[in-house]
Amino acid sequence: MNRWFVVLGALLIQFCLGAIYAWSAFTKALSLPLDKGGEFGFTATQTQIIFSVGLAVFAVVMVFAGKLQAKIGPRPVAIAGGILLGIGYLGASFLGQTFAMQLVFIGIIAGAGIGLAYVCPIAVGIRWFPDKKGFITGLAVAGFGFGALLWVKLAGPWASLIATHGVLGTFRIYGFIFLGGVLIGSIWMVYPKEEAKAAGGAKAPAAGMLPDAVLKTPQFYIIWITFIVGALAGLMVIGVIALFAIDALTASGVEAAKAAAMAGTAMGVFFAIANGLGRIVWGSLSDSMGRKTSIILMSAIQGVMMLAFYFIGGNEWLLYIGSAIIGFNFGGNFALFPAITADYFGAATVGRNYGWVFTAYGVGGIVGPIMAGYFKDAGKGQGVQAWMPPFIIAGVLLLIVALLMTRLKPIEKAANA
Repeated sequence: MNRWFVVLGALLIQFCLGAIYAWSAFTKALSLPLDKGGEFGFTATQTQIIFSVGLAVFAVVMVFAGKLQAKIGPRPVAIAGGILLGIGYLGASFLGQTFAMQLVFIGIIAGAGIGLAYVCPIAVGIRWFPDKKGFITGLAVAGFGFGALLWVKLAGPWASLIATHGVLGTFRIYGFIFLGGVLIGSIWMVYPKEEAKAAGGAKAPAAGMLPDAVLKTPQFYIIWITFIVGALAGLMVIGVIALFAIDALTASGVEAAKAAAMAGTAMGVFFAIANGLGRIVWGSLSDSMGRKTSIILMSAIQGVMMLAFYFIGGNEWLLYIGSAIIGFNFGGNFALFPAITADYFGAATVGRNYGWVFTAYGVGGIVGPIMAGYFKDAGKGQGVQAWMPPFIIAGVLLLIVALLMTRLKPIEKAANA
């Protein structure tokens, strides 16, 4: 099989899984008060709980997905993920009138489907392209970032799905698309019969460390903590950018309708496109620059940007630029952390080990968005000022982990699988 078909399948799967990043397209409709014509009347915190639970379940299930994939292969695991993702959105479309039901179907069931399917393209891609781990991982998961652009825009200005079919009707349409897309992409989720050879003739390593050994190393925890903070910052912005940008722009004198359109553009165009590009660019750079150096640089730039974002969010073009930079760096996490997991603990076992590393994403997904939602709800009446604490906290933490990564040292002796 031509190994580039693996990339095609990976892109198709990840494109569908990226739906979780389109959640901001639904938050405005979900949080519109009932007395103002809203259908659901969720609080800002409730909208972020659904999002955060989905991210947490996604991360936890990945641990089991990696182990299951090692036993039965990546294709059936990817298929199971596609089925759960489709069931989650379709179930929410019929029964999601309440917060509890959306939490179950979107947060838990769809989140589990994403967790099952996500690890497959990464593990398969690294095995087919041992010579280009950073680039191919970035390319494979770029669909996750670019998918957000499509699903946000279809829900809003491109197809006006929410306006035409409502939130639940949009869930139904997406459910069918995600189910079919992941199942088709799963066709190519198979390991090479023999380890793929690099362009220079090198072979992929035949062995790697197993999770029991990996979890005893300080390197794992440095990588894990750094990923937590990178995920916390990016997921916080994804979860609240629509609400924050509207507050910031209206405080600067922009009309509410225009502010909402600008907020949608910031997330649905600038953040989403840069998120996808960041995965490819950071992955490619890391193949020459080194994974450790790339993560340090990416975290430091992101820290400065998060500290600045609160102050520039009220200006349209600075909002767009800031969103693009944050999206670009956030996307880089998903190329760099799988690749550094393979570098330090072995490419042959990356499917199993990256599931554990990826639990960091779940922790960040809980803390970041809910933290921002909490400060927003606690700061009622303060307007945009309620958003300052979460951005400052995230920025400082990113600068701290950039320093922490400088302490990462190679593993001298790796336990073979």
